[in-house]
Amino acid sequence: MADWARRLDELAVAADVTGAVLAIWHDGETTIVPYGVLNSTTGVRTTADSLFQLGSISKAWTASMIVQLAVEERLRPADPIVKLLPEAPVDPRITVGHLLIHTSGIDGDLFTDTGRGDDCLQRYVELLADVDQLFEPGTAYSYCNAGFVLLGRLIEVLDDRTWDESLKARLIEPLGLTHTVTLPEEAILHNAAVGHLATDGSRVKTWQLPRSIGPAGTITASASDLLEFAKLHLTDERYAVMQEPQVPFAAGIGGFVDLGLTWRIFDWGGRRLFGHDGTTISQLAFLRIDPEARLIMCLLTNSGNGTRLFEPLASEVFTQYAGVAHPEAPQPIDGPVDDRHVGRYERAGVRVDVDRRGDELVLTYQATGDRLAFAEDPVHEYELRPTEPADGNHFVTREAPGHPWVPITFTPTHVFTSGRVTPRR
Repeated sequence: MADWARRLDELAVAADVTGAVLAIWHDGETTIVPYGVLNSTTGVRTTADSLFQLGSISKAWTASMIVQLAVEERLRPADPIVKLLPEAPVDPRITVGHLLIHTSGIDGDLFTDTGRGDDCLQRYVELLADVDQLFEPGTAYSYCNAGFVLLGRLIEVLDDRTWDESLKARLIEPLGLTHTVTLPEEAILHNAAVGHLATDGSRVKTWQLPRSIGPAGTITASASDLLEFAKLHLTDERYAVMQEPQVPFAAGIGGFVDLGLTWRIFDWGGRRLFGHDGTTISQLAFLRIDPEARLIMCLLTNSGNGTRLFEPLASEVFTQYAGVAHPEAPQPIDGPVDDRHVGRYERAGVRVDVDRRGDELVLTYQATGDRLAFAEDPVHEYELRPTEPADGNHFVTREAPGHPWVPITFTPTHVFTSGRVTPRR
């Protein structure tokens, strides 16, 4: 049997990760091992029960509550959101189901801080009147944080309480979770991690995303609590629908081939896994579940280098217990480039400029608007390298040397990167 504490130490050092917790549940047996420090300034050591931000893994918790409401016959995935939430200023064709699978077409990276009050989701939804509709509902996929804030507001209206209170009543308390919170005043009662930049390992200046983003990404939890939530999706048939493929994911990064009702569905060497990742302010979280092997792995990190640790560690864990490894990342190939994709692309919170410099393309990513409030690295340049298929539209890039390559695809009207459609302007 592998010594996971030793392997976590070795791989985390190689990946330059500040702190992490690895948790494995395999057919009833649990292993949880910590590494490093929660905060490089204070030097507080990471412990097995330390809290890390789950980021977008929070979406699976919000979706689970939507499934509960559907089982209670208080909504249906086919219901237009404006039928249930008449004040929502969105296209009347957008359904609950569109929001769950990121096909609403709403320009979804609106990160406006609408305050700490219990009306923050209501105020956020009002702002969607000024947000672009990127495409016709149901016709494409583009990752949408705003859609999950809408779902969170829907939960509030149907339950007549805040999203945070519904989360406690519907999931945290029934599962007996004692290390899962949504607010900073709750997190400070525990050993809580703070993010560190990938570039130099320095501690970030902002701890958490605005409360208004809660249903999309502000759950903070221990690895043990995340395992308990994941086990719910192995044992409770109410949530089986979340694992059914709804939308193919053509990019295929990390074996991600289909989207269920929020869960990402992965193909690892012919085995079907599901899970989700989360990224906040230099805290990266990863969750993979193999129903056949009765295997769950989660990795919580407080470093922008988290992916560098996750991929080799996941390969070792899944090879040990299930005989499969994390799929290889796409690789660059030699090939000519031209000017067809040079120009500006823009969506809420992000401006992307593509320039040609000699024989290569360079993408400059610029955080804009409200996103600047917590963007620790607001401007970043990426070298674009051709990849298969060699048609001049498919490229790969990476955060820095040593990071895995990730795909970027161009069309005449937009660039598709990080799972998002960014229109050409």
